[in-house]
Amino acid sequence: MAELLAGVGIVDVDVDDALADEHVRSAAYQRVVSVTAASRSRDRDRAIVATILRDPHEMASKTAVVALVDRIATHVSGPAAFRQWSAELLPEIERFTAEGHRDFIRRRIDDWLFHLSVEDGHVPTPVELAKVTCWMQRVLAERSTSPEVLALLAASGCSKKVRNIAKDRAGIRRLRTR
Repeated sequence: MAELLAGVGIVDVDVDDALADEHVRSAAYQRVVSVTAASRSRDRDRAIVATILRDPHEMASKTAVVALVDRIATHVSGPAAFRQWSAELLPEIERFTAEGHRDFIRRRIDDWLFHLSVEDGHVPTPVELAKVTCWMQRVLAERSTSPEVLALLAASGCSKKVRNIAKDRAGIRRLRTR
């Protein structure tokens, strides 16, 4: 823990407290993720993830890894860069003993690859849209500026909430008459 914190320049965390309390440790991981994601270099990401994944409480390490995936996805230059970055991380993800944690992170990576391809100009089909999580559909409904993508989400979103957000953002909501 001390090496991980020092490696990213965090010196104000009591290492003994972090080792004794999973909540303190989890908060420290979030700070490590924040500093790591803000770095221009991706060279140390795999080693940092490997260190975090040694935590005996897999939920804390899963939360930190998901946060790193989310932050990197919002900072990369496109789907190819994210695909390369995540491919380097996937072997570390296999360290999780809980298959559900591995599956969740793989799914999150797939969601971000989909999002990045949409940002890059790809207009998905309803079949492609159905393959991403409702969480990602909501992210797209809230953030996409593509009229085509918003129209697709308005028509084929996984939930009423996603469809309504997309309709509102696309300006295609019909006024109800009473």
